[in-house]
Amino acid sequence: MITVFVLLKTTVSWLRLSRDERNAIADKALSSVLVNTDVTLRMFDAEAFTTRCTDVAMFQAKDMQSFYFAIERLRDSVLITEPYFEMVEIIPTIEDGFKIFEEQASS
Repeated sequence: MITVFVLLKTTVSWLRLSRDERNAIADKALSSVLVNTDVTLRMFDAEAFTTRCTDVAMFQAKDMQSFYFAIERLRDSVLITEPYFEMVEIIPTIEDGFKIFEEQASS
């Protein structure tokens, strides 16, 4: 299992929309990004704490290819193409990777 954090920043185009419009657009776009996949997504707000990004998307996937395909669909979606969001940074991680390393190193 991999976990990837994607730092996002909203654009003025997104902020000009009503909250109802934002929710409708996001729900439709994200359902197409995650369709027929084992990739999960959790969203975190960051705009009150940093100017670097406004949101952090946490994707979890069984493998890098599953994540990659979800990101391709995200990049094709209106969220990025309008653009309503800009991708600031993508940070791939392995949860407790050091433990896995230590287990394999000791065997």
